[in-house]
Amino acid sequence: MHVVETERELVVRLEDGENVHERLSSLGLAAGAVIGGIGMLRDVTLSYWTGKEYRQFHVEGPAELLSLQGNFSLKEGEPFVHLHAVLGLEDGSVRGGHLMDATVNETNEIVIRKLEGVVMERRQEPSGLFGLYPRKP
Repeated sequence: MHVVETERELVVRLEDGENVHERLSSLGLAAGAVIGGIGMLRDVTLSYWTGKEYRQFHVEGPAELLSLQGNFSLKEGEPFVHLHAVLGLEDGSVRGGHLMDATVNETNEIVIRKLEGVVMERRQEPSGLFGLYPRKP
């Protein structure tokens, strides 16, 4: 992973074979927004929230990472990365959803905005979903 950090942003390059969640979690951000990400992924697990549970599906890849968005928060006191992705497949079709797991294929280029003056906290709701509860410190 290669990171360039300014006062408010991080520009991250992930390299072939790196796990997206593990590497982004290692940044230790408690409040941030993934502004965008592009590149390629393989061995991807996406999911869809039914209102009661996440239904997972697998995309072998490689697949083009057309869009990556999400946020950084605290979940049960630990840094947590919540990501959604849109993938372009070789046949031109598109798959998307909650990005549960993925391995970088070649490279990923990700831009992150650090959020100051806000606490981003996830709390479990009655449905089982961990909802985002932003608040002022």
